[in-house]
Amino acid sequence: MLIRITGTDLPGASCHPADAREYRNVYVGVQRKKVTGDLLDPQPGDAARVTWTLDCTVDGTDIRGPFIQGGPGGRFIYLSWGSIDESGTFAMFRRAKLMLSDVPAGILAAAATSGVLEATLGLTDAAGNPVCARVNPPAIRWTAGT
Repeated sequence: MLIRITGTDLPGASCHPADAREYRNVYVGVQRKKVTGDLLDPQPGDAARVTWTLDCTVDGTDIRGPFIQGGPGGRFIYLSWGSIDESGTFAMFRRAKLMLSDVPAGILAAAATSGVLEATLGLTDAAGNPVCARVNPPAIRWTAGT
C-alpha cells in the first residue's frame, strides 16, 4: 500500500516558535524510522503545497514501512521541521506526529483494497509556526485513495 501525505497552508521560509529563536530556510520532510536526520523529500516551508508518498505494508490493522515509527497499536509518521544551512545540513527543531491509530478501521480497510491511504493536513499552527506535536482529527483528514 502507499500512504500519500498532502500538506497545505505552509508557514513560510522562516518562523519564530516559542523557544525565542528565529529559524530561516525552513524545510519539512518525512523522517525515516529511528533516523532523525534522514528525511524523505524535504520541501521548503514556503511551498504552496507539499506531497510525500510512502511505501508500506498492511497486515490487518498494522502498518509497517521504512518511514513508519513506533510499535504495533502505536504506529505513526513524523513530519520533521528544520532549517538547512549553507552546507546542506538539516537541523531539526520541531516535529509533527501523524498517528496511524487515528485512521478509522473502515478507511484503512478501503485503503488496503485501493492501495492508497491519503492524509491531508494544514501545516501551520494557530501562532503561524510549523505545526507540531500530535496532529489529531479533524486537523488531519484520512481517506482511502485511488
